[in-house]
Amino acid sequence: MLAIKTPHTWFHHAGIRHDAGEYIAPLTQNILIITSAQAWARVNPALENSLRSSGIAWQTEIMTGYCTDERVAHYVKRAHKLGVQYIVGVGGGRVLDTAKAVADALDGGASITIPTVASTCAAWSPLSVFYTEEGGQIRSQPLKTLPRLVLVDSEIIAQSDVRYLKAGIVDALAKWYEFRPYLQHTPDNLSLQLKVQTARLAVDIYEKHGQQALRDNQAHLVSDALISVIDANIAVAGMANSIRGEIPTPGVAHAIHNRLTYEPALRDWLHGERVGYSLLVQSFLEQDSDTPDATLLALLRQYDAPLTLAPLKEIRLAVIQAVARSISFPKAAADHLPFSLDPARIERALRQTEQFFTPRYAV
Repeated sequence: MLAIKTPHTWFHHAGIRHDAGEYIAPLTQNILIITSAQAWARVNPALENSLRSSGIAWQTEIMTGYCTDERVAHYVKRAHKLGVQYIVGVGGGRVLDTAKAVADALDGGASITIPTVASTCAAWSPLSVFYTEEGGQIRSQPLKTLPRLVLVDSEIIAQSDVRYLKAGIVDALAKWYEFRPYLQHTPDNLSLQLKVQTARLAVDIYEKHGQQALRDNQAHLVSDALISVIDANIAVAGMANSIRGEIPTPGVAHAIHNRLTYEPALRDWLHGERVGYSLLVQSFLEQDSDTPDATLLALLRQYDAPLTLAPLKEIRLAVIQAVARSISFPKAAADHLPFSLDPARIERALRQTEQFFTPRYAV
């Protein structure tokens, strides 16, 4: 079995916010926009002017907090009241996941995503990630329909803090490190080969353009390097996630990440930063040694991923024990991995990670 579910059309060019109405108008003349205050300020007045000149009517909802069941239900009711089927998300991952989920819940609904940072593949991803109001991850919900349009404006992304680009690179790198182990037991599986090779493309792009893209982002400069890295963070990583086969392939690092979202002291970490730390833990699981994979460690250092749970301070040991006992991972997927996810083994890997980078910290 092989299934690939992707957005209908991807457009990426500098200044696309000035022309967004021309892309949207052939689809609909009436939209509900879900955005954050910061993101909305960054794309305007250009986006509003473009919508207005294309004859598009819109209502704007300024979202705060996380993508939750209650928030999605609220916006679904709002869309019904307005008679709107097209939901446009403008912002980062939380906003885009919410917009996609709202469109998915509407009869005949469709979404359009306009990312303002490249910190995740949410603008493309075939999932919406749901949280508690406090920010603990509940589930990743598969979507029936993916965005009709993804409109990426590299001018806007170039103005964002380079920390977001680094986090997006690490999140995309994770696809390669998470999917590749499944090949050891089933090396000839077509869908898995496609997932791994797609994920590898992102790694190759970072090797060629990653450092230059960071410099250009820091200088707020749109360059070929930055454009390539934005494409890798969103489209290539999103495509790797979009390929499905008969073998379930959830990411081990993402499973660890999901549990870490329940720790208030780590809420300041971006998604990709939590994933980066969790990749280190996965490396200790996979290597079954006292040192992580050297290439991975170099990449995490290059992109400033956190390497310890230092923000947890005196509760670090208690969290390590709790995380090891409560990570959720389907047995059907674990059976295809070449390393154990036994809670005792996970706890050992978490302890090894802390000991390797904080030798004086006894865990």
